[in-house]
Amino acid sequence: MSEEVTKEQAAGNDSSIKKADTSAKKQESKAASTGVDTASGDKLSQKPRGGGARRSFGKRKPGFRKGSRFRSERPKPEFEQKIINISRVTRVVKGGRRLSFRVDMVIGDKKGRVGLGSGKATDTSLAIQKAFNQARKNLIKLGLTKKHSIPYTVDAKVTSSRVEMMPNTERGLVAGSTMRTVLELAGVTDVTGRIHSRSKNKLNNAKATIEALRTFSVKMEPLKEQPKREDRRGRGRFNNRGRGGGSHGGSRRTFANK
Repeated sequence: MSEEVTKEQAAGNDSSIKKADTSAKKQESKAASTGVDTASGDKLSQKPRGGGARRSFGKRKPGFRKGSRFRSERPKPEFEQKIINISRVTRVVKGGRRLSFRVDMVIGDKKGRVGLGSGKATDTSLAIQKAFNQARKNLIKLGLTKKHSIPYTVDAKVTSSRVEMMPNTERGLVAGSTMRTVLELAGVTDVTGRIHSRSKNKLNNAKATIEALRTFSVKMEPLKEQPKREDRRGRGRFNNRGRGGGSHGGSRRTFANK
């Protein structure tokens, strides 16, 4: 019995040695074909079977930012804008009521230019665009001091709104309500502003502030006009009155009754 057991153990050892030899030969042949040292056991350095790009875990390319390709540098706008009031306006007509929106806006570049405008439309986005265009037309340029303050005390009144502004020394901008908005966008500092009336109408208070600042206004260079659509009126067949002398363009034929 002991001899049979020893023979079986020897046969088992031989088979295990043969399997180890065959696995080693396979690894050597695979390393020779791929050029990778499989005996080292480094799984991160192995090339994937699919033939794709090598992954680097925990490493990023230099200068890589998440979502950087979606970011684009937008040009800074010429004027900063701020809406001071949005109100809903109702107009009564024969068929009922028609609703529209009114937007009051202040724009400025914080370098001495400021403007106020309002626009009405059935859509808020269109009303905002109209208000911006109106404020751009009503721009004024201020002649401020070296410290971006006003030269002397000034006051103004529009309807029931009355405001007063006076220069102060290194106290900053002391004002509230829409008066502060107008002065900030105009780039005015070291000024104390007061609203002496009880009116809470933001548009009138802003108008009174602009009227007071108009005292220090100076001549401003004309702005570049925005591109407009080409006016095609007067180019049709029935609108060329200058050609042929007729209202229909060209000479008109007269048919005599035969």
